[in-house]
Amino acid sequence: MNSAKAYSAISPTSGLAHTKIPRRNPTEHDVQIEILFCGICHSDLHSVRNEWGGTQYPIVPGHEIVGRVTKVGSAVKKFAPGDLAAVGCLVGSDRTCPACQAELEQYCSKMVLTFNSPDEYTGTMTYGGYSESIVVNEHFVLRVPTNLALAGTAPLLCAGITTYSPLRHWGVTKGKKVGVVGLGGLGHMGVKFAHAFGAHVVVFTTSHSKTEDAFRLGADEVVISSNDNEMQKHAGSFDFILDTVSAAHDINAYVNLLCRDRNLTLVGAPEKPFEVSAFPLIFGRRSFSGSLIGGIAETQEMLDFCGKNNITADVEVIPIQKANEAYERMLKSDVKYRFVIDMASLKSE
Repeated sequence: MNSAKAYSAISPTSGLAHTKIPRRNPTEHDVQIEILFCGICHSDLHSVRNEWGGTQYPIVPGHEIVGRVTKVGSAVKKFAPGDLAAVGCLVGSDRTCPACQAELEQYCSKMVLTFNSPDEYTGTMTYGGYSESIVVNEHFVLRVPTNLALAGTAPLLCAGITTYSPLRHWGVTKGKKVGVVGLGGLGHMGVKFAHAFGAHVVVFTTSHSKTEDAFRLGADEVVISSNDNEMQKHAGSFDFILDTVSAAHDINAYVNLLCRDRNLTLVGAPEKPFEVSAFPLIFGRRSFSGSLIGGIAETQEMLDFCGKNNITADVEVIPIQKANEAYERMLKSDVKYRFVIDMASLKSE
């Protein structure tokens, strides 16, 4: 075992602070990565503060990891020292179940999350990307296009694939009319992808101040969702709607905007259950579903697509010493659109 510098929380109220954590030596199938940038996801905050329950302390969050390979095991074939590499939300699965065989590891009942998940190698819990290094099985390591800015690439490993996967699954292509509900960390990536796929993109927001940015990111129209007249103009006209909002809102208002046989997919995680009316679903044979990140193959596809289309997240880069401050700002939506930690800042600790 080796030790690595990291930032961890030791309780729901302790905040993040400098520590050292154990990292295993690479086995024959492992890739060791020096972490250069790590995105901050809202789920990091939820987990650190145990807002979803189940957090085991100490916790080292972070699952939007971009870095450089420093060592590989003897059986590794896809990576060599010096390569750029990335790690997302998963570092393990059983590799044999129907979900894994379908390259949908995110739905494996035995998936191993990048942090706060039982670690078969150490017998403790996995530690995430708020650290100087990580060791991961080759299957769960991704190639990073060399033309992309690394800081902006980090959020692609969660916010990117979370929005890319349902857009692809529900057949968003050129000429489709697509709605994106919310313009935050997830929503801004949804707009970029839908635009790149050639769709007619409509952003729904409660904030007039986000209109200009929505157009900059690739929207063709912006609808203020609190305006009933604006909403009604789009009734029954959408091929697909991606709902990225985690706050309470009226889901039925958006279901009514779908064409017959079309879908609304939720990727935000509101705290309270929705009240979904049966009639908008029944009378349009519409569907309402959810989606969780993407499998490893699809995540690589997404990164390659971003490389070809020069797509990255809009980010604010911070030193790790400002991670606690970033959490508080994130609660106020005071970021455009994702915080990313420059892990070089950890070297001074």
